[in-house]
Amino acid sequence: MSTSAVARRTALYESHKNLGGKIVDFHGWELPVQYESIMKEHEATRHRCGLFDVSHMGQVFATGPGALAFLQKVNANDISRIGPGKAIYSHLPNEKGGVVDDVIVSCLAKDRYLIVVNAATADKDFAWFQKHAKGFDVKLENKSDLYGMIAVQGPKAAEIAAMIAPKMAALPRFGALELELYGQPSFITRTGYTGEDGCEFIVPNEIVVRVWEDLLAQGRSLGAAPCGLGARDVLRLEAGYLLYGQDLDDDLSTFEANYGWVVKLDKGDFIGKAALVKQKAEGIKRKLTGVKLLERGVPRAGAPVMLEGKEIGKFCSATYSPSLQAGIGTGYLDRPDLAPGTKCSVVLHGREIPAEIVKTPFYISPNLKKGA
Repeated sequence: MSTSAVARRTALYESHKNLGGKIVDFHGWELPVQYESIMKEHEATRHRCGLFDVSHMGQVFATGPGALAFLQKVNANDISRIGPGKAIYSHLPNEKGGVVDDVIVSCLAKDRYLIVVNAATADKDFAWFQKHAKGFDVKLENKSDLYGMIAVQGPKAAEIAAMIAPKMAALPRFGALELELYGQPSFITRTGYTGEDGCEFIVPNEIVVRVWEDLLAQGRSLGAAPCGLGARDVLRLEAGYLLYGQDLDDDLSTFEANYGWVVKLDKGDFIGKAALVKQKAEGIKRKLTGVKLLERGVPRAGAPVMLEGKEIGKFCSATYSPSLQAGIGTGYLDRPDLAPGTKCSVVLHGREIPAEIVKTPFYISPNLKKGA
């Protein structure tokens, strides 16, 4: 963010300040990085429930008879697989196979979809959608400024969310629910970014403070805690989730990001398909790979990964994992053939720390039911 730019605030800004949140600049938004501590907020989410303000995320609506055909064109995943009440994770590829953004698409009704996009790319994504909507009978609306968004995550999340939205209890994993909440048209999606069960309340800004305060009040007895960006980043890295702009961008492909399951080459034509078909046939030359330190150390983004005395890549994301009690990171390594267990090293403060290649996700929560 340039020094002349004015940082944006979510409708929950004063709530964060009142709770003692430490505010930082995140892609031009003033958001809490932590309240009490990153470790305690990580622990609360893994074992009870964490509440996160993700109101900086964007909401784009696609409606009309051509909505599905349009979404099929701009997405790598097969959006026809979801019907009303379902959601799906996807990538928006560009013509060369790079990724414009990673998104969650929810089918609200026949010919009506909600696309949740990343904060830093909301305007870019909407312009991309508009550019490629020509010829489709679809209406696109960017309503990102009208909605707040609260992520409720952890083994107690569904129980707490159902206290103010009883219909949430019956919502399956990757379900999408449209409902009236406190007299306002709202949405709940049962997805998440932490590797735990949970949901997102997508509500008009007029009621987001009330939703936040009620969730905290109702959830206190079950151990719910407000959580910041710091814990969120540790949780998502442990769970193997990508952070757009750090792990993924316009020059990196879904295959290189080790997310090939998102690409459905048999669904028909879509933007970037030819490039992705070619890449799959020829093989990738780099791959986002998990690495775990074998000795004490806290790795950071940019740390070099070494193999047999040669640098083979740098970390895109890295941190200390409380769940594994070890330093972990992911980076694009120019040896995509490396098997889990392969010994390597990571350079921290000028010293090589022994490490090994590991399969991602680093951590799979026992609280999240298989197949959910």
